[in-house]
Amino acid sequence: MYIPAHFAETDLNTLHQLIMSHPFGVLITHGSQGLDANHLPFELHCDEGDFGTLHGHVARNNPVWQALNHGDEVLIIFTAGDAYISPQWYPSKQKSHQQVPSWNYMVAHAYGKITIHDDERYVRGVVARLTRTHEASQPVAWKMTDAPKDYIDSMLKLIVGIEIEITRIEGKSKLSQNKEHRDIAGAAHALNASGHRVIAQAMQVIPDKNT
Repeated sequence: MYIPAHFAETDLNTLHQLIMSHPFGVLITHGSQGLDANHLPFELHCDEGDFGTLHGHVARNNPVWQALNHGDEVLIIFTAGDAYISPQWYPSKQKSHQQVPSWNYMVAHAYGKITIHDDERYVRGVVARLTRTHEASQPVAWKMTDAPKDYIDSMLKLIVGIEIEITRIEGKSKLSQNKEHRDIAGAAHALNASGHRVIAQAMQVIPDKNT
């Protein structure tokens, strides 16, 4: 990923928080069948390995887990938000007209080595933890024990676990940091008004380099 210095996000805790807040990632692989991309929810264990470890699962019918070998390198992309930026939103444009359209976004790229877990204990643990995490916001949280045991057992047989030890992680927060602060504020205000609040709020906390 091309990362100019002013857009680089290097703080590991910040990158971990991005992943945990936006855990639906794109798993990029290059296995025996060539390039492939799968969209999957992941669970991050920050304290496993130097950069954390990702846990998830895929459908047994998905050929990706058979196309890979233990230890193959993979890439997972996590996106926190994105938004089009109109040059009309920059106050400086009204004076100089020297602005062009752009696109702002926040992403994390996690590179790692994959391990396939075709065993019921691992898969059950991943599903249970993902369920607890994502059901926590519901008025009445669904639990695996809400369904008949034989039904859950049969469903677990239809998925295969994957574990990815992160060996390198890159982050990019493109939030108009290369612009004047008044232009950042103008774009953030317009984004907030149009409903793109994730990017707007991230831009609003960028410090003014002139203060």
